[in-house]
Amino acid sequence: MKLPSEKEFLSHISYDSVIFGFSGKELKILVIKYHTGHYALPGGFVKRNEDLSDAVKRGLSDRTSLSNIYLEQFHTFGSLKRYDPETMQELLKAAGLNPDPSHWMLDRFFSIAYYALINFKDVDPKPDQLSDSIDWYDIHNLPPLMQDHNKIVAMALQTLRDNLDRKLIGVNLLSEKFTMKELQEVHEVILEKKLRRTTFQRKMLSLEILERHEKRYSGEAHKAPYLYSFKK
Repeated sequence: MKLPSEKEFLSHISYDSVIFGFSGKELKILVIKYHTGHYALPGGFVKRNEDLSDAVKRGLSDRTSLSNIYLEQFHTFGSLKRYDPETMQELLKAAGLNPDPSHWMLDRFFSIAYYALINFKDVDPKPDQLSDSIDWYDIHNLPPLMQDHNKIVAMALQTLRDNLDRKLIGVNLLSEKFTMKELQEVHEVILEKKLRRTTFQRKMLSLEILERHEKRYSGEAHKAPYLYSFKK
């Protein structure tokens, strides 16, 4: 492994991704653990010959093997407090690299943050060369994240809640077909509050975004719930 070249990547610009997954009962995010023991959000750098969005998709595909991922840019982080060349040098040395003190990766970076929504069941996370592991963590039980990554997670979660009524959040967090109860559980976990079943169902049906399918039979026929999918 060689140090990335400034001829290939843009200096001072990076991205961080908050990758949300719904486990059925909990909202989780993907967190990297580096060889040094530091925890961080999956992130990366932008090549000189690619769009920013393509760089983020490339990084997510490398970590999740998924290509069709819902992504939304929500904030740019540029505080002086996130300038931490000592930690970056420690991470690189742990991977067998020995950067010069003037190397571009040890300079100050502005990070453009995205959140992604994926189906928890579709992913077999893969660490990169700098990291020891990448795993799902409950949103309320995260390890201490490096730099300002806890702040990034908090803002991503608030943005997700703000967008809940305007965008089809459940599209990427659920299977292609789901019950109304499963859709309600996604909303309840994100909002962290219980919703009235009849009110929620009436609201979702009034939006005319759902297509109803066959029932899901698993016990008594009269209790079988209908399956739904989002209209294309």
